[in-house]
Amino acid sequence: MALGGGSFTNYNKVMPGTYINFVSSAGVSSQVGDRGICAVAMELDWGIEDEIFPVAANEFMTGSMKIFGHAYTDDALNPLKDVFMNASLVYVYRLGNGVKAANDYAMAKYAGARGNTIKIKIAKNIDDEEYFDVTTYVNGSKRDVQKVLSAQELKDNDFVVWKKDKALAAAVAEMTGGSNAVVTGEDYQKFLDAAESVRFNTLAVATNDENVNSLVAAYTKRMREEKGIKFQSVLYNCPFDDMGVINVDTASAGVGKEEANLVWFVAGAAAGCPINKSLTNRIYNGNFKVKSTYSESQLEEGIKAGKFILHKVDDEYRVLSDINSLVTTTSETGEVFKENQTVRIVDQIAYDDAKLFKSKYLGVVPNDEAGRLSLWNDIVEHRKTLQKMRAIENFKDELVTVEKGNSKTSVVITGAICPVNSMTQLYITTTLE
Repeated sequence: MALGGGSFTNYNKVMPGTYINFVSSAGVSSQVGDRGICAVAMELDWGIEDEIFPVAANEFMTGSMKIFGHAYTDDALNPLKDVFMNASLVYVYRLGNGVKAANDYAMAKYAGARGNTIKIKIAKNIDDEEYFDVTTYVNGSKRDVQKVLSAQELKDNDFVVWKKDKALAAAVAEMTGGSNAVVTGEDYQKFLDAAESVRFNTLAVATNDENVNSLVAAYTKRMREEKGIKFQSVLYNCPFDDMGVINVDTASAGVGKEEANLVWFVAGAAAGCPINKSLTNRIYNGNFKVKSTYSESQLEEGIKAGKFILHKVDDEYRVLSDINSLVTTTSETGEVFKENQTVRIVDQIAYDDAKLFKSKYLGVVPNDEAGRLSLWNDIVEHRKTLQKMRAIENFKDELVTVEKGNSKTSVVITGAICPVNSMTQLYITTTLE
């Protein structure tokens, strides 16, 4: 019979032997979470409805036809291309419910006008006339070919759902009847409800509808202040006076909702911007034409009014100042919170601290002196990581305290940080001797 051995919880074994615990180090203590995640609500002519779904940057480039019904080079995808210029992951919500196109042999997989470009060609197989070659075309491009004896053998593809009870015969059948959704304010509310299930850095809608913008801005403020969910919403012409809203003032060429198209680039750029960087002076190299022009006095007033502006410098359009829509300051919300870089830093800290506590301490570590010391060490290490990244400076670990709260299970943390902002102004005094 073997002597004692195995793992241990307490030092109370009776049998002689060796007791060994192998544990993995908790690798969350000093990690800084990734950025580059954006949530968008768009009016599309193809794709999943009533669901928010993730699309990675590489997936968008290689699978745009399957996901959105258009080739990557198609101008119809310009809004998404502008977002993905800087975002690594986008949660997409297609607004509204359209109508599916159809013909005698199949129905479009998704609703929308894009389904009207689908064509089904049925022909006898040249090698075996008992079989049919059934080909699916989208906008003239061959997307699927199946060799079958009957419709019952057809397998649904990325674009159509087959009518299995239809007898096959040589034919060319175009789909018709597909239409896009008529989008209402209720559809935007559905998007906001769905967005609560995912994590992102920025949220964007591109519209000149004041009611929709007010809805999204109020939602953003509520999520940030009441639920502690930190993100910024990018909106067009929405002076909401809050650090959580980036108010894009510059219009793109076009009329109506098209004026708001620069929102897509700003949303992706703000999501993907590292916490130790700024978007100030960033070149706009997206897919839309910039319409607005400003005088110098208008630019100055725009900054004071919390407007995110793209202005012309020589032959390029650049970000004037990486600011949010906050205008009114208080003793608790000072001038520094007008800078989006500051907001990115404090939002990152809020997210990382919550993730650390949830993944390592919540319901696991005792609320005693040793447990609180461990939490203090992790918090301090995280701040030192931010300082190494040059996101904060002059950090002093003695200013961080982790104490027992007013109940046996609560912990209270206090501390201080000094955010670093990128250089935006240069004053030079040169003395001539």
